[in-house]
Amino acid sequence: MNDTNDSQLSAIAKFRALHEHGCFVMPNPWDAGTSRYLKHLGFEALATTSAGFAFSRGLTDSATAIERYDMIGHIREIVHATPLPVNADFQNGFADDPQGVADNVGLCIATGVAGLSIEDSSETADDGLYEFSLAVDRIKAARAAIDASGTTVVLTARAEVFLIGADDPLRVAVDRLVAFADAGADCLYAPGVTDPEQIKTIVKAVAPRPVNVLVSRPNPLLSVAALEDLGVRRISVGSALAMIAWGGFIRAAQTLKDSGSFEDFAGAASYAELNALFTKPS
Repeated sequence: MNDTNDSQLSAIAKFRALHEHGCFVMPNPWDAGTSRYLKHLGFEALATTSAGFAFSRGLTDSATAIERYDMIGHIREIVHATPLPVNADFQNGFADDPQGVADNVGLCIATGVAGLSIEDSSETADDGLYEFSLAVDRIKAARAAIDASGTTVVLTARAEVFLIGADDPLRVAVDRLVAFADAGADCLYAPGVTDPEQIKTIVKAVAPRPVNVLVSRPNPLLSVAALEDLGVRRISVGSALAMIAWGGFIRAAQTLKDSGSFEDFAGAASYAELNALFTKPS
């Protein structure tokens, strides 16, 4: 087995171990530099962000706006930036049909990822979601592709009902996540759920499978400790860090344009710190 495969298998083993107990934070960088800085801070795993990548390319956060091979190249860049396990935000798998999902999951695995997530949202469906049986078949296809790869890449299945504003989202999310777990998903994820009682319900419904929760804005009810108490195993932040960076950029650029003032440059990161960090081996 070559070094690349050895590295991936090691990352997968570490990633799987993180899901076995406690609760870990998996922040979402959007390029090699942000990946390396997050490793420098001591995080144990990373995840890509489709929005962070899309906005860096001047594109909307959509699987139809981002070319599949561009996303594959981006995921590979994040994987190679550090030795940390990386979970790929693989959107809808860049296909509607299960076989297309399976083929593309194979391409994603080849980047060296330790995990990947597949969404059940559809840009063409009237209600924004793939029909239930098709959504389940798509997860089964992703599972089969992982099994065929000879790896144990962690498969996360996402129920997008809270994000699209579905009626009775908790019920729909639980029904789908339970079915996704039965279809072979290793980790379950309903981005957009913020109510602690609803989170607890999801955790209980899919137990003993681990649950990922998205925290992308301040919430007094949600902290790492609080989410761990609810039984959550994994926390991601989606596009939050990228949006914070965009916020600082927009404010400084707008102030410069409107008033000719450089005052917002005071919030800049240290050139010396970053240059010193990035000239060292990652």
